[in-house]
Amino acid sequence: MATSPTIRPHDGKLLVLLPGMGAVATTFIAGVESVRRGLAQPIGSLTQLQTIRVGARSENKNPLIKDFLPLAPLGDIEFAGWDVYPDDAYDAAVRADVLTQQDLAPLADFLHTVKPMQAAFDPAYVKRLDGPNVKQTKSKRELAEAIRADIKGALAKSGATRAVMVWCGSTEVYLRPGPCHASIEAFEKGLDNNDANIAPSQLYAYAAIMEGVPYANGAPNLSADSPALEALALEKGVPICGKDFKTGQTLMKTILAPGFKARMIGVDGWFSTNILGNRDGEVLDDPESFKAKEVTKSGVLDTILQPDLYPDLYGNLYHKIRINYYPPRGDAKEGWDNIDIKGWLGYKMQIKVDFLCRDSILAAPIVLDLALFLDLAGRTGMKGIQEWLSFYFKSPHVEQGHVQEHDLFIQHIGLKNTLRVLGGAEPVTHLPEDLREA
Repeated sequence: MATSPTIRPHDGKLLVLLPGMGAVATTFIAGVESVRRGLAQPIGSLTQLQTIRVGARSENKNPLIKDFLPLAPLGDIEFAGWDVYPDDAYDAAVRADVLTQQDLAPLADFLHTVKPMQAAFDPAYVKRLDGPNVKQTKSKRELAEAIRADIKGALAKSGATRAVMVWCGSTEVYLRPGPCHASIEAFEKGLDNNDANIAPSQLYAYAAIMEGVPYANGAPNLSADSPALEALALEKGVPICGKDFKTGQTLMKTILAPGFKARMIGVDGWFSTNILGNRDGEVLDDPESFKAKEVTKSGVLDTILQPDLYPDLYGNLYHKIRINYYPPRGDAKEGWDNIDIKGWLGYKMQIKVDFLCRDSILAAPIVLDLALFLDLAGRTGMKGIQEWLSFYFKSPHVEQGHVQEHDLFIQHIGLKNTLRVLGGAEPVTHLPEDLREA
């Protein structure tokens, strides 16, 4: 048996901080409360439903992940967040129109108690969104300090002993790291100078790290993934991860593409189009916000299929992505894919995928798992970029020089082997027993 790292025990309450209390966040909050009341099952959550094999398969040891490791129980989770609209979690959930009244009504008493704090927001970074519940200070340094004060206040109000933050806000305009992101000194100077390259999500990431709060970025915008905030996370001993929750169409790509590659089936073209009508769809109707999403979605296939190693199979792949705002669809997003493949002797075939999914329903369990796993990482003393959580993201945050892993199945093995080591078990290699002994 491997030596288990020292994990501080779970004690008290865990506060989950949510910048952006829209469809994803309110679906997550309502879902956790529904599960706590015994009204629903946490389908989609690895932390709650998945088992983990320990030892040889013949030993038949398959405890639930939540029983194998000291994760915070759902009963000890508290919620707080920020939003540009002042609606409490119940009213925001009604407006998001993801969950039905049948599911929301029994939770109304609780959801009305979760009210958003004023957001650090600038419409220059999310051009299709605006609201009145916004901090009035214009200095980015003051905004960052105000968020830090909010974190302290929310911890005190909830009585929680620790917190995690999961960005559930809208996609900001596409930004590349600039001079202000080169070091923490440059970043803090940028705060003082109101540098235009520092978007609101970066303020939340900075505030979280400064307060010792693990941080996950669920959107494709530049947030904690810069040299400045990566270095700060190491200095402060804070786990960080991201970015962009892997939910609909990209989830399907990371399931299908590894299968094609495993069987050496060629792919000539992959055309992807989406229609959605929620707040995310409205924001992505702006070309600058769409650019950030396009970058995270488009890099998946090249990384999985490795056209440099298999030029005859994937070297001429034509990959096209479209996202269209269509209000009647609401949160029920439709992702349509046409895949042109080729098999034995180059004979051509096609696959059509029409995924009518519910974006927030798929994202909510990701928020839960990230919150619990990041809290576990923090209590284990893990710090900086948590590549083992790549399983949950379209564009996994990795160390400088590391190649992103997009294959869902490799990501899953990495996630579970990390959990095995944390629990004092040996990683699973799938080697035959005689080779293991050799």
